[in-house]
Amino acid sequence: MLLGLPAIARRRLALQLFLVTSLTVTMTIATAAPPPSEKNPVTDEYHGVKVVDDYRWLEETGSPAVKAWTTAQNQYSRAWLDARPDRAGIEARLTALYAKDTPSHSGIVSRPGRLFALKFQPPKQQRLLVTLASADDLTSEKVVLDPNELEPKGQVAMDWYVPSPDGKLIAVCLSEHGSEEGTLHFYRTETGELLPDRIPRVQYPTGGGSAAWTPDNKAVFYTRYPHKGEKPEADLNFYQQIYFHQLGTSVADDTYSAGRDFPRIAEIHLETSDDARWLLATVANGDGGEYAHYVRETKKGAAWRQITRHEDLVKTITFSHDGAALYLRSVKDAPRGKILRFPITGSLREAVVIVPESEVVIEGLTPTAKSLFVADLIGGPSRIRQFGLDGKDERILQLPEASGVGGMIAVDGHLLFRLASFVAPAAWMRYDPVAGTMKKTALFNTSPVDLSDIEAVREFAISKDGTKVPVNILRRKGTKLDGSNPTLLYAYGGYGHSMRPGFNFEHRLWFDRGGIYVVANLRGGGEYGEAWHLAGNLTHKQNVFDDFAACAQHLITRGYTRPDKLAVEGGSNGGLLMGAFLTQNPALARAVVAHVGIYDMLRVELDPNGAFNVTEFGTVKDPAQFRALRAYSPFHNVTDGTKYPAVFFLAGETDGRVNPANSRKMTARLQAATASGRPVLVRLSSASGHGMGTALTERIAQKADVLAFLFDQLNMTGK
Repeated sequence: MLLGLPAIARRRLALQLFLVTSLTVTMTIATAAPPPSEKNPVTDEYHGVKVVDDYRWLEETGSPAVKAWTTAQNQYSRAWLDARPDRAGIEARLTALYAKDTPSHSGIVSRPGRLFALKFQPPKQQRLLVTLASADDLTSEKVVLDPNELEPKGQVAMDWYVPSPDGKLIAVCLSEHGSEEGTLHFYRTETGELLPDRIPRVQYPTGGGSAAWTPDNKAVFYTRYPHKGEKPEADLNFYQQIYFHQLGTSVADDTYSAGRDFPRIAEIHLETSDDARWLLATVANGDGGEYAHYVRETKKGAAWRQITRHEDLVKTITFSHDGAALYLRSVKDAPRGKILRFPITGSLREAVVIVPESEVVIEGLTPTAKSLFVADLIGGPSRIRQFGLDGKDERILQLPEASGVGGMIAVDGHLLFRLASFVAPAAWMRYDPVAGTMKKTALFNTSPVDLSDIEAVREFAISKDGTKVPVNILRRKGTKLDGSNPTLLYAYGGYGHSMRPGFNFEHRLWFDRGGIYVVANLRGGGEYGEAWHLAGNLTHKQNVFDDFAACAQHLITRGYTRPDKLAVEGGSNGGLLMGAFLTQNPALARAVVAHVGIYDMLRVELDPNGAFNVTEFGTVKDPAQFRALRAYSPFHNVTDGTKYPAVFFLAGETDGRVNPANSRKMTARLQAATASGRPVLVRLSSASGHGMGTALTERIAQKADVLAFLFDQLNMTGK
């Protein structure tokens, strides 16, 4: 019917029809109900309490019904997200920014005459393993291993690496598809040649993995999970032990070294003294912060000797520069930490206090030949102190205000460390302890965006029990506190993990639309020491959720935002936080983004990694802990007919840390219960796990989806 019209009229009418059709499709997607989720009730009983689960069937990963449900939900979410008018533009801008980003180096290890580092170099999908003659000489950089050449789509990642004492060989743990299920490989540093030795089952998300070399550079001690037939199927990702492998021999001939008496949920980390004469095994009892330590000589036939137990409350141990002594970070009778020292051949009874507890939290320590450097936390920001090896002559290094410090290592008598802030990109710094001077090395980032218009301010929210909770607020200079600002609140609050200041150029997209970005330092973390952690774990976990709600309320009361302009985000343990927040405070925020979260707290311990979390969360087998878990378990506290905020769940199908069934079940429950009319979406990715080893393109796509969701829900328009 258009043929009889003039060309211009035809084009105008066609455009009008296109716009009407596009609007109709968009409105249909926006208002369509999500795919239905069948209810098949299953009843469990805990300590006389009956609990009904309508969506148990969604735990059956790989079943035809779950595959069909996942496909339908992914298609529904994809259609909704792709209908946002700026979704494609967001991804394009993120991709362009990453293309402009400068390479960054992490995981630096020192060996005689060279440094090893992991190099992130967009647009490459995965990090490279490189060597440098010095942190001041980028021209000396040489690529040893590029996983992107092993699999161009970025589906092979390095979990960790350990160079031999002479630096001529490297043990590298590789895994696929973000699974963190790693196999140990060996490469020659100079040529990148792959040696024939290949050791499977050294790494898994449950207990991680580790390796350490012998002084002759010809053998390694490594962590080993049971092989099929050695344990029942349900125990194959538990019972980590230490084995010994001689290069050039069959893995079948590897010998047992230690671990048969370790806990079922042992997590072992191995490291040696600088000369590789001594081997230290740090054995965590799951994820709750309990440790035991064992030491032995690496020579053949040497015996292991246990030097600390859980009740000693020693968190970390570090070798002295010459390997003659051990430095210990202990929280026994010192919740903010103290440093002890005793001879390598001695015992804990001989330990003397080198650095006593103070008003700041001791987070880490690095000895050099003549100095002891201590990394402190002051509620989130970092500080570095320098001492003599005897703990005397304290000196505080002058760092920029509100900085975050990481990766401290000793290099040629100097201290090398990574420094960043909320508004300045990371740089590796070199400190000369004799001259007392500090300078930036050649390993630094320049940002692809300008954040000079952004300031970071620190305020304190008051939690339900009166506890002061730090709130770090990134805002444009001159921001008006009139309650109109779109605000995104992020937090974690668990495992003693501390949220230090860090730089993220992706925030530029948020700021460009008038957004405020906030990081809260909740209990459960380590920002104020062990007492701060313990106040947010086990039966005290509700404190974490109260802290977060108080931070949200603080932002509203202070005039930064209002509930319909507030969004919250968290991942993993922070995903649990999101679930608890939205079920306990459904009217306090407009939108929730939850990555790889735990939502069914009554069944999480049945998953392999869930068992490792019992020391942090508790167990349903204990009546008091069951009551606490039941009281906040997000899945069990969704109420039909409640007006819940818009929610976006993201999970990885290969996640070995948090079962993606948590996200499937929570999505189904919320979609059936909410009365707000706001979307409840889920993004289940087959190309990622818990986040480690995820390819860059997938990371960008996930971020673009999150921003499109938030921009839509908070009505954020802009560039």
